[in-house]
Amino acid sequence: MKDRYISPLSERYASAKMQYIFSQDKKFKTWRKLWIALAETEKELGLNITDEQIEELKKFQDDINFDVAKEREKQVRHDVMSHVYAYGVQCPKAKGIIHLGATSCYVGDNTDIIIMKEALELVKEKLINVINELSKFALKYKDLPTLAFTHFQPAQPTTVGKRATLWINELLLDYEDVNYTLENLKLLGCKGTTGTQASFVELFDGDDEKINKIDPMIANKMGFKECYPVSGQTYSRKVDIKVLNVLAGIAASAHKFSNDIRLLQHLKEIEEPFEKSQIGSSAMAYKRNPMRSERIASLANYVMSDVMNPMMVASTQWFERTLDDSANKRLSIPEGFLSIDGILDLYLNVVDGLVVYPKVIEKHLMSELPFMATENIMMDAVKAGGDRQELHERIRELSMIAGKNVKELGEENNLLDLIAKDPMFNLSKEELKESMKPEKYIGRSSVQVEDFIKRIIKPILDENKDILGLKADINV
Repeated sequence: MKDRYISPLSERYASAKMQYIFSQDKKFKTWRKLWIALAETEKELGLNITDEQIEELKKFQDDINFDVAKEREKQVRHDVMSHVYAYGVQCPKAKGIIHLGATSCYVGDNTDIIIMKEALELVKEKLINVINELSKFALKYKDLPTLAFTHFQPAQPTTVGKRATLWINELLLDYEDVNYTLENLKLLGCKGTTGTQASFVELFDGDDEKINKIDPMIANKMGFKECYPVSGQTYSRKVDIKVLNVLAGIAASAHKFSNDIRLLQHLKEIEEPFEKSQIGSSAMAYKRNPMRSERIASLANYVMSDVMNPMMVASTQWFERTLDDSANKRLSIPEGFLSIDGILDLYLNVVDGLVVYPKVIEKHLMSELPFMATENIMMDAVKAGGDRQELHERIRELSMIAGKNVKELGEENNLLDLIAKDPMFNLSKEELKESMKPEKYIGRSSVQVEDFIKRIIKPILDENKDILGLKADINV
């Protein structure tokens, strides 16, 4: 369709799998499963509902007659009752017991929770895949020294692999949040129009023992451990805040990674994948812009701002419920998930094709290393008979001269030459070059990478291997 707006989340960014989770087909099939679970529960607790009626409901649970529901909604202006009617058209024997004792939020809110849970499980799957690829990258480059940066100023060297563990660690925190949220999501259950279960008091003649079993039985049938113990008509909208906060956390981690890659690409040290026929700029044909990383950042900004929506909704709900949450939820929840889905697909694509340029990395490192080696040089000069305090002042002065040569004259860093010529140090150029081995300055970077992947990450990957189809290809 060219004559109306179509969300770019559907056309450009989100996967078909995530889009289906938030589709109309998924939504209304879940409604029908909930109606079946309610009818089965009521039958098991003694209401006059027959096996024949249940079987009729099950026969049509995946065969949604959308056309009938659509026409009915034009008349009654109520989506739930339109689908109750449409289901009843297909199931004439069961028509009278569909939605018995329930209110609209029974199907609407429970479905929202079910869909968010399934979407979170897909997010978890993609998060694990990104962690897996980053772990391979970290191990591959655990020994490659590179300049570290604080304040984007050259600092004590690290390794390319060690830097990657910082990206992994942030995703690990997100993974823990996803797991916690999945573990603690509960269904609304079936509590009626204001959460008092008044309709079931009538249906079961005030039998509290039976009424107490309704929510646990429905939860079990729908794959949940329990329902929220109390509610108004809806589940607390703070649940939506918790879920979107998890997504915003992932977005923040991905944004940080994308920033680092964009800076590294500017330095020509590491680049995101660039396809053979890809065009970087319409005017500057030579350019290789970090377009995927920029897209990650752009979508991440959207997700981080999206978390304000459920906060505003939850804070302005009146008493047992008000409907000004509806339109907002229809936008903020699906779009948050569709965006994070696109972000994680991009993240995986970038990591899987990262291009590392060791020679450029070495060049940048060696141009700054003389400044960072001054402490070692000073210690060697003390061993050769020098005075530590005098050497410290002299090396400070020579560092200023070398820095001026680099910044003001555009020359190479000549600190080693200046030190070699100064009799106070009593060190030759050859002796000084011994201090210019980058591996002397990376600390425990390599060990930290191996320990982190082996002790923390590999068990998580192994735990998820069967579910996600990951190969056991992390060798530490």
